[in-house]
Amino acid sequence: MPRDPLSTPARWALTSLALSMLMPSLDTSIANAGLPILATAFEATFQQVQWIVLAYLLAITTLIVSVGRLGDGFGRRRLLLIGIGIFTGASLACALAPGLGWLIGARAVQGVGAAIMFALTVALVADAVPKTRAGSAMGVLATMSATGTTLGPSLGGLLMAHVGWQAIFLLNVPLGLLNAWLVYRYLPADRPAGPRLAFDYPGSAMLVLTLAAYALAMTLEGLMLPLLLASLGGAGLFFMIEKKAKAPLIRLPLFADRRLSSGLALTLLVTTVMMTTLVVGPFYLSRGLGLSSAVVGLALSVGPLLSAFGGVPAGRLVDRFGARRIVPGALFAMACGCALLALLPMSLGLPGYLLPITVVAISYALFQAANNTGLMAGVRQEQRGVVSAMLGLARNLGLISGAAVMGAVFALTAGDPTQAPATAIASGLHITFGVASALMLTALIISRAEIKLWERQRADSTCSP
Repeated sequence: MPRDPLSTPARWALTSLALSMLMPSLDTSIANAGLPILATAFEATFQQVQWIVLAYLLAITTLIVSVGRLGDGFGRRRLLLIGIGIFTGASLACALAPGLGWLIGARAVQGVGAAIMFALTVALVADAVPKTRAGSAMGVLATMSATGTTLGPSLGGLLMAHVGWQAIFLLNVPLGLLNAWLVYRYLPADRPAGPRLAFDYPGSAMLVLTLAAYALAMTLEGLMLPLLLASLGGAGLFFMIEKKAKAPLIRLPLFADRRLSSGLALTLLVTTVMMTTLVVGPFYLSRGLGLSSAVVGLALSVGPLLSAFGGVPAGRLVDRFGARRIVPGALFAMACGCALLALLPMSLGLPGYLLPITVVAISYALFQAANNTGLMAGVRQEQRGVVSAMLGLARNLGLISGAAVMGAVFALTAGDPTQAPATAIASGLHITFGVASALMLTALIISRAEIKLWERQRADSTCSP
């Protein structure tokens, strides 16, 4: 399929979306490397400063669907500008924080801006670039997401060591101002939407409470069971509210679309496995292989870097071969990479670990570009915001679930990872990635079932008079 060349305005519009993906992705991980420094600066415990990270992630997870739906009615470009403004202003407030409570609160507000940016960036691709370049554009956004996550810890550590902890937040101020100008100047104005869509406030409130209960259940061990029960009850109430709402936050018939429901399920499963590599990898490399912290840091950056650099080529492959062909292949390759880790002999050392991680990372880049492109291709204009937000929600829930559930599997099979011997760590790695392999095979089965259904429906439509 020939690809339309990008005009100069379209290139700058895509640049604005790339920045809108990079900034919140960067702040997902930039504070992690500096938690010891922040603990010292604020004379706080690790559990207290951990909320600098959790407040940001929880705000994104709980709000991303609501703001995506709001963008469909309010105007996605207009709301994106507001989100960039919130994110930039909250970043400045973080840098000026006189105490830990202020900083945690400012990070939560920053998460509100990040939720808006995450929710609307993918939805605006169709307005920014020609349809034949959508896969490449999704690849660029996937690259920016992986680059931000990868760059965060190293850039944060560098800025804290040589400038001060405030610098990791002040960095967002000039980037935010530039991004806001690019969005205002180059993104097409919102289309007239006719009568303003009503907003589902009861459904939004119930969804926020439900997701907050689930996210907290994944991060507060002592309250996991009651919070999980609360989230299940909240989910039931949410669906009851949505059935009766005149302008529901999420139109439940959307889930009847097998492509959408399958794509969201695949995103959750894949991001759960990707988070597993970040949870298990540090312990296997340090305690299992006995590597220094510097080497561990470099080794852990290999996977995200490959995902980052693989995003654009992956998008081009999607444009050429189509999303439906790429997704199953990417999932199969991820399953193979996880299986190699499940069978990994310690005698192969660091090279033995990096080979399957390379397979997993490159396959993840392919999956992300193909799955996002396939999902958004069949979505009507007025629903792109909420579907994009649901995609981001599935990703965030996968990250939280991967850290909690797969981390628990690793801890149960290896013992206390901070004290366990090398052989126990290796055993934990094998069992955990055995589970990850099963998750990827499940994802592959879901993908193949959706493709067979699509092929059957297409054949039926072709045969019908």
